[in-house]
Amino acid sequence: MADHKIKILIIDDEKNIRLTLRDILEDDGHQVVEAGSGEAGLDLLKQQNVDLVLLDVRLPGMDGIEVLKSIRKTDEELDVIMISGHATVGTAVDALRIGAYDFLEKPLSLARVKLAIRNLSEKQSLIKRSTLIKQADKVKYRLVGDSPQINQVLDTARRVGPTHAKVLIRGESGTGKELVAHAIHAASTRSEEAFVKFNAAAIPSELVESELFGHEKGAFTGAVGQKKGKIEMAHSGTLFLDEIGDMSLSAQAKILRVLEDGKFERVGGTQTQSVDIRLLAATNKPLEEMVSSGAFREDLFYRLNVVPIYLPPLREREGDIRSLLKHFLNHYAAELNLLPKCFSRDAMNMLVAYPFPGNIRELRNLIERLYILSPNTEIDIHEVKPHLNQVISAEGDTAIFSDTRPFAEAKRIFEERFLESQLRQHAGNISRTAQSLGMQQSNLSRKLKELGLGKP
Repeated sequence: MADHKIKILIIDDEKNIRLTLRDILEDDGHQVVEAGSGEAGLDLLKQQNVDLVLLDVRLPGMDGIEVLKSIRKTDEELDVIMISGHATVGTAVDALRIGAYDFLEKPLSLARVKLAIRNLSEKQSLIKRSTLIKQADKVKYRLVGDSPQINQVLDTARRVGPTHAKVLIRGESGTGKELVAHAIHAASTRSEEAFVKFNAAAIPSELVESELFGHEKGAFTGAVGQKKGKIEMAHSGTLFLDEIGDMSLSAQAKILRVLEDGKFERVGGTQTQSVDIRLLAATNKPLEEMVSSGAFREDLFYRLNVVPIYLPPLREREGDIRSLLKHFLNHYAAELNLLPKCFSRDAMNMLVAYPFPGNIRELRNLIERLYILSPNTEIDIHEVKPHLNQVISAEGDTAIFSDTRPFAEAKRIFEERFLESQLRQHAGNISRTAQSLGMQQSNLSRKLKELGLGKP
């Protein structure tokens, strides 16, 4: 790791020591300011921001311990290294108890000083990086939208977060169920602990239990050593089980045991492990129907479904598409290091009216693709249209996007045409159409009835 350059305040009444320290610290690229007394040092701290104070214990007027106490009253985070040629063990202990980072004895070993400051600057650099990562994660995992539906979801997440209640997040693929789980974790008492995600649909069924619960050496061919599973990694934190409807009955039984008594065994092991986790789950499958057919355990369903949260599809969140478009335009400008782009009025109207069957995932991928492929800072309707569902160009009618009309009317016309086209492609079969769109059949039937399409 490259040395992190910092600003250092030296408070020492011996001018020669201040000059010697300044020379070696500036040679290492650090910025240095000086004070000959505790009072002068405290005045400097009111005027300037520094990263470290080198503070002599024996000073005229206020001694070093008093100065340290005064610093701690106004700044609990500022790092202070005490230096002294006459200190007792008790003085050193007092300084460290009050909050000094280190204690160096005179005559100063310049190598020891440089090592202490290098260690401290690396610590500060790591803290800064960690803070930046956390800030970036807050943006990355923020659920964007101003619709009443999203505000209700966020309100529920904030309310349930500080509790220990299990939460089952329902919704179509790509709606942002993981973002809801992050919001709950951020509002919980475990927010500083790990957030571990496990997607049951993304892993071959024969490996699910090994990945989730871990395995012992020799448990199966290829198990050359002991491995911790996601559950152990989430100890003291939050485990998010995504697509739990794809989990086998055997794995479901083991998850139920974890929920009931916090116990499990690794695959191939006999020793019972204990774990403390907050469990959140999500699915886009009709678990009630799966319970009826025996594909999902009824006892696990009721254990998970203590607080249900339904995340509506993007087409039902009026106003959120525009907010999401602006959010991802800003996001990809920064991530791809490109000039910010925007949409023309007609392109924006087309996108706002488009139903986004792939939900937020489709919208995000579209923005990234357009950022890379479009040479213009303003993306027009002709650049957007080829990347949307072919129903738009197949219908051959773009008047809906260029004519001025109430938004609700345009949206209704588009939904009618889009769903009629999808039903034709699936020979009028509602079940297959719903599956291809990532919708629950009951939701599609309700939407068809609402649009007055009747039985196809």
